[in-house]
Amino acid sequence: MTLYDTAGPASLSRAEIADLTAQVAGPVVLPDDAGYQDECATFNLMTPVRPAVAVGATSAADVQAAVRFAAGRDLPVAVLATGHQVVRSAEGAVLLNMSRMNAVHVDPTRNLARVEGGVRWRQVLPETDKYGLAPASGSSPTVGVVGYHLGGGLSPVLGRMHGYAADHVQALEIVTADGELRQVTPSSEPDLFWALRGGKSNFGVVTALEFALFPLKHFYGGGLFFAGEYAAKVLHTWRNWVVGLPPEMTSSIAFLRRPPRPEMPEPLRGTFVMHVRFSSLQPQEEAERLLAPIREIAPTVMDTITELPYSMAGKVHMDPPNPVPWVERAAALRDFPREAADALLAAVGPDSGARLVLVEIRALGGALERPPAVPNAVAGRSVRWQVVGLGAGSPDQIPVFQEQLKNVVDAVAPWAQNEMYANLLTAGQGTTPEELRAIYGHERYDRLAAIKKRYDPRNLFRMNHNITPA
Repeated sequence: MTLYDTAGPASLSRAEIADLTAQVAGPVVLPDDAGYQDECATFNLMTPVRPAVAVGATSAADVQAAVRFAAGRDLPVAVLATGHQVVRSAEGAVLLNMSRMNAVHVDPTRNLARVEGGVRWRQVLPETDKYGLAPASGSSPTVGVVGYHLGGGLSPVLGRMHGYAADHVQALEIVTADGELRQVTPSSEPDLFWALRGGKSNFGVVTALEFALFPLKHFYGGGLFFAGEYAAKVLHTWRNWVVGLPPEMTSSIAFLRRPPRPEMPEPLRGTFVMHVRFSSLQPQEEAERLLAPIREIAPTVMDTITELPYSMAGKVHMDPPNPVPWVERAAALRDFPREAADALLAAVGPDSGARLVLVEIRALGGALERPPAVPNAVAGRSVRWQVVGLGAGSPDQIPVFQEQLKNVVDAVAPWAQNEMYANLLTAGQGTTPEELRAIYGHERYDRLAAIKKRYDPRNLFRMNHNITPA
């Protein structure tokens, strides 16, 4: 089974490319041109893209020109900001590389940030930190800010206190399939504003995004690492403990198998450990009081919990800072009882023989369950737990990883639900209209499909978890 759905090859003449090149300030490259591989590079090395032509956008005007070029030839448009979440290989498409659009502006008087379409969190956090402000950013500083918000945005520090990042978007600029640049707010285009926040990249190319910031300079957090022999005790203790945390505190737990590579911290190199991730907006004394039951489980292999500037929030999860090849699967759970934990231990625990580098269980709840002040299309607010599995290695290992990821999903299937958080979807997951309808729920999906028909009736933006026009 292929990881991608293809659009078929598109043949573009040099004359057509010369015409497009004359309209944009950024580079325009074909598959045989120098620079094509760099323009198409993804963060997930297991998901390459192979468009008919790649355009390095430098402005909204470049994006408009490229979208009009594609629309005039009935070619699909693919958007690449960071390449963390690639669904299709973009064959036959016009690819827009947004990485050059990386301006960040912070307005401390209104607690707002405005970013261009290619900005990553690592470019935002130092700027907001200057003013003692924090966005509802994710676990990895290399993730793209726009794509993160379009899929919901789940912060491992601020999410349970303030909800999904998409709930705090104030305005967007987007180039739609007709090539128009639209200013989208709750009052200017209410339906599109609703759909963009949760509906992913189905409605156009977002060239700028404005979102709220929260007063926060530091938090208390990090990770506790336990030897794999304690996996069952750690998982069951954590499962009972985490449900009693206040919304100011967030925790997840991960089965980690770290390769014996020099870049790995010495205590973790080549080992299997249980990683309890933790963050607290409350004072250290209160956080440590609540952490006591976890610290008492067993001696730690490594302890990174300390006071951290919010700009260093990536230290909680310690996601890879450089591109790596991986495949993943995810599931959304209504509940995570003892039986589910035991099933997961059988699938990926110390005696399972599993080779997955990570299987994480996230405890949600708090503000993530509440509807936002301005409604949006974010799905899965009823989800209480998320399970994410990841296999990383060479392409020849994909079949093994896929089988073991299936084992993980099957293990928790009795407690799973269809509706889930869109940013967890991967290639091959949620790629048919029927699957997406289940993931979004019928009413939400029908509204998204109707809005899609209004703004993208020919489905130009289909190199994604595609919502087809109604």
